[in-house]
Amino acid sequence: MSFLRYLFLGLLAFLLLVLALANRGAVTLRLLPEGLSDYVGAGAGITLPLFVVIFAAIAVGLLIGFVWEWLREHKHRAEARSERAQKERLERELAKTRATTEQDEVLALLDTPR
Repeated sequence: MSFLRYLFLGLLAFLLLVLALANRGAVTLRLLPEGLSDYVGAGAGITLPLFVVIFAAIAVGLLIGFVWEWLREHKHRAEARSERAQKERLERELAKTRATTEQDEVLALLDTPR
C-alpha cells in the first residue's frame, strides 16, 4: 500500500513540475482594472510567474474549503461533546450506584436472621 502512495505522490510531483515549467511566463496581478486604478490612484501591481499564481489559487481554495467545512461541522462536534459528557456523568452515577448496591447486599446478609 505504501508503494502505491509513493507512486501517486511521485506522479503528482511530476505533474506539478511539468505544470510549473509550462507556465513560467510572468503575469501582473492588480487589485483593480487599469482604468479604475488610475482614477483612484492605486495602480500598483505585482508581477509573478503564472505557476505561482495557479498554486497560490489552489492553496487558497483548499484553505477556504477546510475552514468552511470546519465551521459547518461545528454543530456535530458540539453534539458529540455534550453526549460524551453525558456518558461520563452516567458512568459515574452507575459506578456510585453499584458501590451503594454492593454495600446494601452485605448489610442485607448481616441483617438476615439465621
